Amino acid sequence: MPLAVITGANRGLGLETAQVLAERGYRVWLTGRDPELTERAAAALRAQHLDVQGSYLDVTSAVGVGALAQRLAAEPPIDALINNAGASFSGLDPKVARDTLEINYRGAVRVTDALAPRLASTANIVMVSSGMGTLSHFSSTLAERLLNADLARADIESAAEEFLSAVSLGQAAAKGFPNNAYSVSKALMNAFTRVLARELGRSTQRVNAVCPGWVKTRMGGDGAPRSLAQGASGIVWAATLGPGGASGGFFRDAKPIAW
Repeated sequence: MPLAVITGANRGLGLETAQVLAERGYRVWLTGRDPELTERAAAALRAQHLDVQGSYLDVTSAVGVGALAQRLAAEPPIDALINNAGASFSGLDPKVARDTLEINYRGAVRVTDALAPRLASTANIVMVSSGMGTLSHFSSTLAERLLNADLARADIESAAEEFLSAVSLGQAAAKGFPNNAYSVSKALMNAFTRVLARELGRSTQRVNAVCPGWVKTRMGGDGAPRSLAQGASGIVWAATLGPGGASGGFFRDAKPIAW
């Protein structure tokens, strides 16, 4: 039985993805920051005779992420790791900027690195990104830096710290960044996707970023044009790619889109 681990899965896209994968025969570890809601979501899926476990996880906590890795030590290797946990806060100030990056970008890095030893040799790693993270929102200079074929993790972290510094000085736009921490966090997640794909090299593991589109979730709002099923379909596609499947790409509805 294949195993999937999904962050931020106690509601919305993460929960929809968990249900679809469980219905396809996966054993799913559904994680979330709200322990009660996470266990309630897992129990609801188990009531449908699906193999789902719930676990508390705060992706901003290295200790918490490490504890999850220890709990998964008794499980088979992970076939699909889906970094779905995300947040969007109103306004732009130093706290909003740092909290957003810690959850959306650094949280995905933290979870991926901690669970890397538990990944199956043909595992799929999925970064749930956004069209708001495209580099069209950045200055040409910053976009060129983040698209550099030799981009390394340290370069992404440098850009993250530059953004945080610029926000603290009220100069985000002047420094070439969008005035939106969510956009920056997803752009950095995308950059990490490309770097990780290069690190995996000729490995049979795959990593891809997926834009689910504007979906009716608590974050997306009731006016969003896409259903949960539509949004989750691309995530499920990336999570279930087989040998020879794409790696290092950015996709919407299983079709490549621009960084």
